Parts: sequence; C-alpha cells; structure tokens
Amino acid sequence: MLRRAAALLPPGTSLVGAGTVVLGLASYIQLAAAGRALPSDRMAGVSVLWTLVFSVGLGLFFPVEQEVTRLVAARVVAGRPVAPVLRRAAVAALVLLAAVCVPLAVFAHAVAGRLFDGDTALVGALCAAFAALALAYVTRGVLAGTGHFAAYGSQLAVDGVLRVVLSVVLAAAHTRQALPFAAVLTVPTLVSVAATAPWVLRAARPLPGGPVLRWSVLRAGLLALIPATLLAQLLVNISVISVKLLAPHDTAFVTALLSAVVLARVPLFVFGSLQASLLRGLSTAVAAGDRAAYRQLLLRTSAFTALLGGSGGAVAVAFGPWLVPRLFGTPALLGWSDFAWLSAGTLCYMIAMVLGQALQAIGGHSGQLLAWVVGTAVLVGVTLSPLPIRDRVEIAYTAGAAVTVLMLTMRVMCTASLQPVRRMSRQAGWTDAIQGVNPGKHRQSVE
Repeated sequence: MLRRAAALLPPGTSLVGAGTVVLGLASYIQLAAAGRALPSDRMAGVSVLWTLVFSVGLGLFFPVEQEVTRLVAARVVAGRPVAPVLRRAAVAALVLLAAVCVPLAVFAHAVAGRLFDGDTALVGALCAAFAALALAYVTRGVLAGTGHFAAYGSQLAVDGVLRVVLSVVLAAAHTRQALPFAAVLTVPTLVSVAATAPWVLRAARPLPGGPVLRWSVLRAGLLALIPATLLAQLLVNISVISVKLLAPHDTAFVTALLSAVVLARVPLFVFGSLQASLLRGLSTAVAAGDRAAYRQLLLRTSAFTALLGGSGGAVAVAFGPWLVPRLFGTPALLGWSDFAWLSAGTLCYMIAMVLGQALQAIGGHSGQLLAWVVGTAVLVGVTLSPLPIRDRVEIAYTAGAAVTVLMLTMRVMCTASLQPVRRMSRQAGWTDAIQGVNPGKHRQSVE
C-alpha cells in the first residue's frame, strides 16, 4: 500500500517530504515549548506573530518560489540559463519585503497596540521573519525548478532541527519573554539558507547564450499570484486573527484555537512536500507539450491529497479534544465538532492548492485569483454573520475553501480539457522557452 501511495506522487516528493516532516514537527515543538514557558498574554502575542508569518509572509513570498520554479523548469527543458531568473526573483522579493516592512516600521506602535499588546519588539521580529522567508523562498524556487530536491529537503530539515533545539533551550531556561521565541522564526531559516547556498549557486551558474528574462514575464505572473496566495493564506489562517479582533480579551480561546488549527492542519504540513515537486512536474509537462503527463500527474496528486486530508481529519476529530490540552498546555475549550469543521476546511484547502497549481502551470493565474476572491467573499460573509464567534470562524473557513474548490474545478476542467497543448504552452508564457524541444525527450523525467 505504501508503494502504491508513493507511485501517485510526483518525483522528488519523498526527498522534500522528509524535510517537511522535520519542519512540521518543529512547528509543533516550538509552539508547545512557548505555550508552556510563556504566560497566556505573551503566548497570545506569539500566536498572532506565528499566524502572520505563515499567512502574510507565505502569501507574499511563496508566489516568488512558485514562479521561479515554473520558469526555471521551462528553462531546464529548453536548455537555457537559470541565472536570469534568480536575479529577477531576488529583486522582486526585495521590493515585496520593502513594501510590507516600511509601513510596519512607520506604524509600529499602532500595530503593536492592536496585535501584540503594545510590544513593539514583536513588530521588529515580524519584519525579520519576513526577510528570512524572502531569502528562503527564492532559493527554494531555484532548487525545485532544477530538480535539486535533496538540497531543498535539506534546507527544510536544517530549519526544523534548529527550531527544535532553540525552542527546547529557551523553555529549559524558563524564558518568560516573547521576543526570544519570536526569533526562532528567523534565525534557523537564515542558517538553512546559508547551508544550501552552494547548491543554489551551482544550479544558477551563468551559461553562455540564451535570452535574459524579461521583467514582464515575472511581473505578469506575480501580479495575479501574490493576491491569490495572500487570499488563500488569509482563508486558512484568519480564524485566529478573527477571534483576536472580535474577542480581544479572550486570550485563552485564542491560544486554544491556534493549537486546534495546528493539529487539524497536520495533513497540510505533509501536503507541503507535494507542492514543489508537483509544480515542477506540471510545468515540465506543459513546457514539453505532454498533455497526458499533465493530466495523469494532476489526477494522481488529487487522489492522494483527498486520501491524506480525509484520514488526517478523522484522526483530528477523534483525538483532538483530548490531545490539544495535553500537547500544548492550552485550556480544554474545544470539542469534536470544532475539529470537524477545521479538518473539513483543511481538506478543501489542500485540494484547492492542487487545482491552483494545475492552473498556474498552464498560465491560468487570473482564473486562480478569481476563485480565491469568491472564496474569500464567502469567508467574510459567514464571519460577519450573527452566529456565535466560534461557529462563525470555523464555518467560514470550511465554506470559503469549499467554494474555492468548486470554482477551481470548473476552471481547470474547461481550460485544460479544451485548449490545445500549443496554446497551453503559449498561454503559460513559454513560447520562446519551448521552441525546438522534443516533447518525447522529456517524457520520462515527467513521468
């Protein structure tokens, strides 16, 4: 059964998956250590910081990784240099970093007062974490696009191991301040990027000949993909922020809900190992003009994702109410129905991510954005309903993700099934990159 399940996955998933498991476990240990060491009011600030880093930060910089992966994969198929993509992506990430950190610095006191109980140091920690993510996602895009999945997984593993070590040391030292635990979101990531830098530089070494990457190619994808990813991260992470805004003094419920969200999203950590290899596989298939490989990879990955989300959700519903208080030290405020809503939303969210990457590989960035806009509108509508706060935030998550899946499914079916392969490649922006490439030559690497 394990061999059959592995056969459904894109090549390179196991290598990335090993690092993802380490990094995912590190997140649990980090939150558990902070929850046991910090008072509830300071832990609430760390909870909000953690949520912002993995929602806004991921929403801004993960699209850079995805576009780098997509463009680098096409250039590898065409035998063209990768260095121009790395240079353009680095500048784009720096611009995005400035766009978010400059306003945070200007309005630091207002942001701290609203989200961090007046602790401006956590605003600085937030900017530092964003900078670390910017570096990490640019390098991971190069590693994924060139197929260096061992180095990709190593970066995740180094990051995770260091997070565990630092979190345990801080807890053992009885640290009562939030800032040291916040720094755990930055320092390990920077070290992991430095550790894998040689692979990135070798993969992106300059080659003679070949065109440079026009800014318009990268900009066109990012202008649609960044808002789509931000909306996706808003949907998957907003529950904790919503409770903080709707019931700012209920710190016990904020920390309990964060712990429940983390547990319900265990399948999402495993699913993260699919994304880099899936996008490279789909992008390579499109660049090589291989419709059969594209369709087969999409169907296999969707089936595995449904199995992963369903089984993980069943475990969360059965054991979540008992496990969360004992694992994270949070109050026992949530029951099985809370975990059922959160798990259903996670399942829909993962399927939406698979379908979104399928659209991205064929240049359907605008369709992906439209789906997330509609899903977010549903989320907002339910959140503003007169239901109790707990029901609002949980049902809104599931409803928004489900509507997004429905829209993406219709878009993928219409786009991928009707347009010829040549048009798919042209729409994806790869007309120049795939000229002269023999599709059959690359079929084996895709399959």
